[in-house]
Amino acid sequence: MPGDVAGDVETIVHVLRHGEVHNPNSVLYGRLPGFQLSVTGRAQAQAVARSLADHDIALVVASPLQRAQETANPIATGHGLVIRTDDNLIEAGNTFEGLRVTAGALRKPRHWWKLRDPFSPSWGEPYLQIAHRMLAAVNKARVEAAGREAVLVSHQLPVWTLRRFLQGQRLWHDPRNRQCSLASLTSLVYQGDTLIDIVYSEPAGASDPSVTGA
Repeated sequence: MPGDVAGDVETIVHVLRHGEVHNPNSVLYGRLPGFQLSVTGRAQAQAVARSLADHDIALVVASPLQRAQETANPIATGHGLVIRTDDNLIEAGNTFEGLRVTAGALRKPRHWWKLRDPFSPSWGEPYLQIAHRMLAAVNKARVEAAGREAVLVSHQLPVWTLRRFLQGQRLWHDPRNRQCSLASLTSLVYQGDTLIDIVYSEPAGASDPSVTGA
């Protein structure tokens, strides 16, 4: 969206991964409804809200999924804002959605065809499509919050895919090496319409990227 923001204006778009989800059965929940934050997840959301309390937040936007909305709530409340919903921030589509997360499940022959192409990938929403829709959400927020800050609450794979896209890296990757802990912030710093920095932080502490919980 070139030319939308004056070149001397600094805007920050914080892209936030939601907090820990209550998931006692270890289901790959993806876009399934009804998955809420755990007690720990709610504490993580509060920790992020505290870290942003003195920031000039102009808007808070979240994925339509419950865990993202709940993570956004204390931030929006603290700044007297109403949470907006943007479908572009939703979790990636995944054909394994609803299955229990075990290595054995993926080794079953009936699933092999889904794993034929790790580069697109064949088991879910294409990485490039994820990157483009996430960037659309970022650009919309960046223009509206020009000169201030915005918070966008999304999910691990979309946040990490967006970051790799903006850094000019290949989009297919090893999920175990994502730098995107629960309730972490990937802050995009813009000067006018130009991205000048990406700052990663973990106001709620680190979490294991190999543990499924998108």
